[in-house]
Amino acid sequence: MTARLKSYSLPLAALLLGIGLFAMPALAASKTRSFTGEVSDSMCGAKHMMAGSPAACTRACVAKGANYALVVGEKVYTLNTTNKTALAQLDKLAGEKARVTGTEDGDTISVKSVSAAK
Repeated sequence: MTARLKSYSLPLAALLLGIGLFAMPALAASKTRSFTGEVSDSMCGAKHMMAGSPAACTRACVAKGANYALVVGEKVYTLNTTNKTALAQLDKLAGEKARVTGTEDGDTISVKSVSAAK
């Protein structure tokens, strides 16, 4: 019986190791972090197309169906949230610097919280 257990332990260990290696990138990708940039919209990104202030353009584009976005250097992240508090904060900070905490997935941030940048 001991010989039979030993014959299963190596394949079982390899299977568990393989599962762990595949799970690690998924766990790393879902890590919450903070991003600081200017609140914009997904339609205009870093360059607003409407005349007037960036805040007014952002609010108009969001009212027409665009998502809020965060411009961090040259990168534009689409902000994904249905949280009313976060959406209200993004509206308040439109065109201004903000700190967004959430999880990054490519060019999208799933928002956990929003605050004014210090």
